[in-house]
Amino acid sequence: MSSGESRYIWQRDDWPNWRYDLASLAGPLAEVSRSGGMLLGRLADLGVGLREEASLETLTADVVKSSEIEGEVLNVASVRSSIARRLGVEIGALEAVDRNIDGVVDMVLDATSGAASALSAERLLGWHAALFPTGYSGMSKIATGQWRDDSDGPMQVVSGPLGRRKVHFEAPPADTLRIEMAKFLTWANGDTGESTLVKAGLAHLWFVTVHPFDDGNGRIARAIGDLFLARADGSPQRFYSLSSQIQRERKDYYAVLERTQKGTLEVTDWLSWFLGTLGRAIASAQSTLDAVLAKTRFWQRWAGIALNERQVKVLNRLLAGLDSKLTSSKWASLAKCSPDTALRDITQLLDLGVLKKSPAGGRSSAYELGSP
Repeated sequence: MSSGESRYIWQRDDWPNWRYDLASLAGPLAEVSRSGGMLLGRLADLGVGLREEASLETLTADVVKSSEIEGEVLNVASVRSSIARRLGVEIGALEAVDRNIDGVVDMVLDATSGAASALSAERLLGWHAALFPTGYSGMSKIATGQWRDDSDGPMQVVSGPLGRRKVHFEAPPADTLRIEMAKFLTWANGDTGESTLVKAGLAHLWFVTVHPFDDGNGRIARAIGDLFLARADGSPQRFYSLSSQIQRERKDYYAVLERTQKGTLEVTDWLSWFLGTLGRAIASAQSTLDAVLAKTRFWQRWAGIALNERQVKVLNRLLAGLDSKLTSSKWASLAKCSPDTALRDITQLLDLGVLKKSPAGGRSSAYELGSP
């Protein structure tokens, strides 16, 4: 198909020969490198335990927010427990095992802790199988651990109600996937001359454009991006979450992605957006690190107080940020205890000064951390 007839970038004669203006990206590349270096420098001054805690918080956010982008809401505590188990980080009481969450966590950890290893078809197929351990995406049966076959028609990204669907993108035909993925993997594993940060942005775009799976393409693309970012940082530990930032900016993400996939192979605008988003993710990580340090100071302050397992668990959830007010009923739900037990736990912490009543409690009493 000639360039004049093409609707999507994969249909162009020059696909996949990416072009970009490196001079215009020099500033964003330098800024990302500078801010990333500052973050890693700050972390270098901390002990191993605090770095592990910061990495745990980052990976938890990465898994949760990457799924949120696709409309799937995961239990934060379960994700955190799954990651802690695999990293050997002590966080107290662990949540019950969830096969779906464990699969997502396995993929993210393999991408980041195994960043030095080559990408292969087998590895990507394994990630896909881990994402869908039951063989279902929601209520739909999908082919897992294999490339899509388009048996139900072309792979399209659509929005809107039935009868008024808008097609945002159509992926290459399934019968071209072996060739398309071979090209992608050869490039991904080769020394192609790009900055690793640029390669992370191109890898994300290339993978979601080929769209090789029935579902999960966005999450796998972000994991591939994380793999290249881990290589750029020279560290298997993650201290910033690009997925979290994309989730915050998902409207812009979908707009620039659609515009790029309907454009030419000149992708400077996409890379500029990618690097800007990456820079904001690193800036946000400074806040995550502040929260980790605040949590550490909190437990240092109350180190001499004997607390039960329920109290430690709920206080840690409160320190991590709750999505609603902490009431006695919320306590009972989080700690899996009776309302009377929850009230006794809270009353003890009020007497000690660990908690105080919130002035914005409303009809029922709410609680917050006591002042230092």
